[in-house]
This record gives sequence, structure tokens and C-alpha cells, in this order.
Amino acid sequence: MTEYGRGQGSEPWHPEDPLYGDGGWGGQQAQVGRQSPYGGQPQHYPEQPQYGDWGTGEQDGYGQSQQQYQQYDQQQYDQHYAPQSQQGYDQGGWATGTHPQVPYPADPVDPYGQQAAAYGAEQSDFYGTPEGYPPPEPPSRRQAEPEPTRTDWDPGPDQGEHAFFAGGNDDDDADDGDGGDGRGDRRGKGGKGKKRRNGCACLVVLLVLAGGVGGVGYFGYQFYQDRFGAPPDYAGEGTKTMVTVEVPKGALGYEIGQKLKAAGVVKSVDAFVAAQEQNPEGKKIQAGAYLLRKQMSAASAVKMMLDPKSQNNVLVRPGERNISVYKAIDEKLELSSGTTRKVALKQYKSLGLPSWANDNPDIKDPVEGFLFPGTYPAAKGMKPETVLKEMVTQAAAKYNSYNLAAKAKSLNLENPLQVVTVASLVQAEGKTDDDFRKMAEVVYNRLKPTNTETNQLLQFDSTFNYLKNESNINISESEINSNTDPYNTYTQKGLPPGPIGNPGDDALKATLNPTHDGWIYFVATDGVNKTEFARTYAEFEKLKDKFNEASGR
Repeated sequence: MTEYGRGQGSEPWHPEDPLYGDGGWGGQQAQVGRQSPYGGQPQHYPEQPQYGDWGTGEQDGYGQSQQQYQQYDQQQYDQHYAPQSQQGYDQGGWATGTHPQVPYPADPVDPYGQQAAAYGAEQSDFYGTPEGYPPPEPPSRRQAEPEPTRTDWDPGPDQGEHAFFAGGNDDDDADDGDGGDGRGDRRGKGGKGKKRRNGCACLVVLLVLAGGVGGVGYFGYQFYQDRFGAPPDYAGEGTKTMVTVEVPKGALGYEIGQKLKAAGVVKSVDAFVAAQEQNPEGKKIQAGAYLLRKQMSAASAVKMMLDPKSQNNVLVRPGERNISVYKAIDEKLELSSGTTRKVALKQYKSLGLPSWANDNPDIKDPVEGFLFPGTYPAAKGMKPETVLKEMVTQAAAKYNSYNLAAKAKSLNLENPLQVVTVASLVQAEGKTDDDFRKMAEVVYNRLKPTNTETNQLLQFDSTFNYLKNESNINISESEINSNTDPYNTYTQKGLPPGPIGNPGDDALKATLNPTHDGWIYFVATDGVNKTEFARTYAEFEKLKDKFNEASGR
């Protein structure tokens, strides 16, 4: 082995040799030179000056092409990595067959040139290859053997194996004892851990699948029951517990079933709807209040609702006076006589009356004329004000729909209340729908200031009967002429202070659209249903005689 100094090869020194005067490589270069920095792959280089054996002067069995290859490689390497110091070299040559690493000068294009980092002995030379941009750390003179291809490669979550099965818990990390990639130990120890994880994953999947199958089965059963199964229903006539169910106007089977189910009468809405469809009379269930038992079969509930005895309703007839309606409410609610009337007179302001109602201090009942004809729920347990409020609400809505304020002016009336008052007179005096329009004309003609036949006196028996709370058509003239009550139209001109009953829709329409035939007199010639009209007093006398004959006078 030669000293670390100027090379003693067979070739003369080349002027571009950067090692001249700074030292050369020892005799071990021949051995190192046998490994190509490029892994033994053939390379093509242009013809370069040949160098002799560095240190020994021997070719060591290599041919000319191999020697050119080593020399060119040496030149390329020395141009990039000329040593800056000789520290770390054994002045006596290579003592151990390996050499320490030296810092390399900065390369103009190497961004790492100023870093005096030592490079590992197992890095390959990537310069001159696509992997070299940006350049990696420079390789050592001794080319490391390429790392053998691993056959136990375990793909992580990013390499195709799902993270759920990859594990990666703390226990697995503790098994990695090689300090490097740790895959050697995981190959031996991780296998058992993976089986454990895979087993847990399979168990979770089985549980999810089992739950899914169970859920599908449950919803499938429910779907079958909804589509093809009989709806839930009670059996029998129900318990002894009675409840009141109110059916609103216009309610159909499904809405009725909902109210019955909420009250505990039927078990399901579908059961009631089915029973109603199966009953030939099922569609005849009317609005109102029904007294029913709890937990009835749907068929029994339909049958009981069709029985008039189960209906807890108050029927307001067209022209009916409030005093009669109050009595019916007391009976349905099982209250003492007069209770509802007292509530009406005391709480009328909270029942929802229109603002134009009760503008006359002589009105006997502020709610008269505002209990609109119809059927209303009224069953035990309900409050009288609740029943009254429903009736008043219906009347206010109906009057509002006709715009009575504007109609009053067109009919020469003072306010909407007078329109309702006229309608109540038409309803009380008329016997048929055909009479209503003629009767309305009689009222308007007698109210005219130009009326010389009756001098603006209506002379209606119905108003006198109202103040007397009677229904008598045979009233003596002496009795009538001696009474000065504001409601007595025989002694008081114009309209009474307020309505004398609750007019129906037909009478209200006739009031708004009277005839114009000159009618001013009328007589119920049969004393019951037949009313005849006259334009003059002479015609009226004839009708009066006809009435006397019919009544036996």
C-alpha cells in the first residue's frame, strides 16, 4: 500500500487533475473501483484521457473500457466534490479499508453546497438522473448496495388498505423496535395484532348487518300492516265512561276519526274511516256534539253517532228568539233554568259582537239577532259562554259577508243593526220564502215619510208579542193601543230598538233585495201559513174579512 500522496500511475499527470499536490486515493481504489457508482449499469461516455492505477500503478484486471469508465467517473466526481481539507484521513493510507467522510465545497448550482454535512455511506449517486432535481445529498465514494425489494410490504391507509383495518394503535408502535421503518418486527408481531383487529372489524360488520336486517324486517312488517293488515281497533260497545266529542261543520271521515281517537273513543283513525265506509249511512254524520263511550269499536262509534239520542247539539231555527235558545242550552248543559240568559246579559261584550251592535239603549237583549240559525255543539261540561260565542261568531261572519254598512245606506236605513232588525221582522211575519221579499217591501214603504196610509207605523203583531214573550195573533186593539213600550209598533213609529229574533239567510237576502210592487198591507188569511198582500186600504179590508171568516169570528 502506498502513501497517501501523488498518484504513481503509468499515465502522466493531467493538468486538470484537482488532486495534484493535494493527495490521491490509496491502493484500495482498485477494489472500490470495481463497483460502479451507478449500480453496474453500462454508461456511455466520450473518450477521456486515461489514468493509471492510483497508488499501485496496476490495472487490477480491468480492461480499457472499464478503466475509462472509472477515470471519467473520477473526473466528474472530483469536479463537484473536491476536498477542502484532509482531516479525517489516515496519512499512512487506508488503515481499515474504509475512509472517513469529508466536507465538500459548495456547488454553484447546488443549494446545499454551503452545508458541511456528512453524508451516509449508503446513499446512491442520483446526479445526472431525473431523481437528482433538486440534487440529493452526495453519495460516498463507496457505493452502497441497493436495498433489496421487500416482500413483506404492508400497505398503510394511503396505499390501499382501509384505516379501519390498518390499526396503528399504541401497542403496535411499541412493537417497532428496529428504530428505522419498523416493518421487520411488525411483520412478525403485527400479524397477530391484525388478526385481532380484523376479527373486531368483522364483529362490528356482523352487528351492523344484523341491525340492518332487523330494521328492514320491522319496517317491512309495519309496511305490510299499513298496506294489508287490519287497522288497530277496540272490541265491543266501550266502557261506562262517557265523553263529548265535537264535530265541526264540514268535517269528513278522517278529521272525525282524529277527534274520536284524541278523545279515546276509537283506537285508530283508519279503523273509524273503514267502519264509516262500510256503514251505508256512515256519510250522514252531521256536525255537532256527540256523547260517546270510551274505547268503542269503530263500528259501534259510527252506529252511535247516527243515533239522534247521542247528539248533544243546540239547534237555532230561523226566526227563533234568544229566550228559547237560552233554555235549550241550559237543558243540554244540564244547568239550572235562566243560567245561560244571565251569562248572555252580563258577558255580551266578550262574545264577539260587531262594533255596530247595541247602539240603542232601549234594546232588551243585546245578543238578540246574533245567534245565527244553525246547529251548535252543547254537551254537559261545556260552558254556556262557549256555546254562545260560537253562535255570535257565525252571525258576525255572515253579516260581514253581506257588507251591511253599505247596504243600509242604499235602503235608507241608519246602520247595519237596522238591516238586521228589518230581517228579523221579515222572518217573523213572513210564512214562506215567497213572502219574504214582499214583506220587506211593506216595511220599507211604511217607513217612508210620505206614508199616509199608516203614518210610518209598522203595526206588526210580532213586535208586541216579542215584548210580551208571546206568540199570539189574536191581540185586542185596546191592549195594543194602551201599551207604549218602544217595541210596540202600534203606538211607536219606525223600527223597534233592535231585532226581535234571529233571522235566517233567506230572510236576510230578501231584506237586501225587496220587491217594488207597491205593497203596503198584508194579512194571514188562513191564520197560519197563507199571507196575502194589498196596495190600498180597501184591499186590506177585504183581506181582513177573509181572515175573520177563516178564524170563525
